[in-house]
Amino acid sequence: MKLEYTFEVKKVLDRIETEQASNIMEAAKLCADTISKGKLVHLFGSGHSVLPIQDVFPRYGGVVGFHPLMDPRLMWSNVIGPGGARELLWIERQEGYIANFMQSYHFQEGEVIIVYSHGGLNAAPIEAAKYAKDKGLKVITVTSGENFKMAKPNHSSGLKLGDLADVFIDNCSPLEDAVVPIEGYYQKVGATSTISAIAISQSIVSETAKILQTLGHKMHIFVSPNVVEIPKDYMHEVYASYTKLVKKNGN
Repeated sequence: MKLEYTFEVKKVLDRIETEQASNIMEAAKLCADTISKGKLVHLFGSGHSVLPIQDVFPRYGGVVGFHPLMDPRLMWSNVIGPGGARELLWIERQEGYIANFMQSYHFQEGEVIIVYSHGGLNAAPIEAAKYAKDKGLKVITVTSGENFKMAKPNHSSGLKLGDLADVFIDNCSPLEDAVVPIEGYYQKVGATSTISAIAISQSIVSETAKILQTLGHKMHIFVSPNVVEIPKDYMHEVYASYTKLVKKNGN
């Protein structure tokens, strides 16, 4: 028996490998250069686009140097009511909000930010990317190439997220995100953009680590307790290294 969803997801992942490998490598080079210089690679997303950020760091296999930026008001913890998905969808579309969040962090020229958004049209990811770009950061976007080509901008600037990219990575998910048709319904089920964004993110992390190793940069890697070859107190070193790096960079 064939599972239609996994069959369709494999096609998305195959497209990422064949069409986006060079962009992912370019992103990894920027990240490795930034981390090797003792600076931060920031990560931003809202709604479901927070999930790949949580999967980068702290995460088993994650490398110190990646810095998640997560606003609880742009993450859902409920469907309706306080912390509800409906409310966060409203907030992420409000122009001018994101600067209030971003001003809590210190950004410096020579750093990198990765901004995630399947649609690439809402105010939050667009304004996060622009805020960082104005501070001199390189912007990597992970977004839908189909949306970028076909959708009309909603933001008053006339910009879509991809317009702000120094490195544009297509998540290769279809315009509507979902991929499994149901007879009698116009709507499909089975979203793919989270899986594709996580695959892209872990590819960036892996290639970044490989480059850092060639540069002789000492990495602290968030590791599973199942790895018995490392000292028991190793994770204290990881947290200490992360804390020192974040404080050094004013965050």
